[in-house]
Amino acid sequence: MFYWIMKHLIVGPLLKTIFRPWVTGAENIPKEGGVILASNHLSVIDSVFLPIMIDRHVFFLAKSDYFTGRGIKGWLTKSFMLASGQMPIDRSGGKASEASLNTGLDLLSRGLVLGIYPEGTRSPTGKMYRGRTGVARMILESGVPVLPVAMVDTEKAMPIGRRLPKIRRIGTVIGEPLDFSRFQGMDGDRFILRSITDELMYELQKLSRQDYVDVYASTVRAATPIKAQ
Repeated sequence: MFYWIMKHLIVGPLLKTIFRPWVTGAENIPKEGGVILASNHLSVIDSVFLPIMIDRHVFFLAKSDYFTGRGIKGWLTKSFMLASGQMPIDRSGGKASEASLNTGLDLLSRGLVLGIYPEGTRSPTGKMYRGRTGVARMILESGVPVLPVAMVDTEKAMPIGRRLPKIRRIGTVIGEPLDFSRFQGMDGDRFILRSITDELMYELQKLSRQDYVDVYASTVRAATPIKAQ
């Protein structure tokens, strides 16, 4: 109920009035059942604008630190994260990837919508980078439909290092479901996982029209200083 009120009566209408976001392909999302929305990742506000543009509740996996702050600021942060469909997970330690996978699979098994970023982190340059194979494991182990999603111009509204977004139109392009059933039961083969991930990234690149760079975004971010906007 809290999420519905925030999305439909407070946060959603406010953001739609200010930013006038647009969406195409929303009809491709199944009306019920588990589904993965695999998106490019240009800005922190991707996780805010994607959920408000579709009817179903979208969950994202976020580090638990966002939910443990104290005082008014901590409460506001936690409330905002919950309102935008963020689920807390512990991303520290060697078992972080497995924890994310299991949490995602649990959500999908309950017939929910999971938003995921195959690149693993925000693009530091606006280009698209190599996908992580965790998304392929989730696709094969869950057996649910996966739809490519391209966020458009969110990095122009709120680039890395900026505290508040600029007011400009933001877009969401939702592609048709991708079929990877031919690889069912092969989630232990790393070459199959890479093949699925690369095919998914190719479809994302077609939707977003970003330039593609075959290295991990995290590698580029580590070598790129963040400037205040």
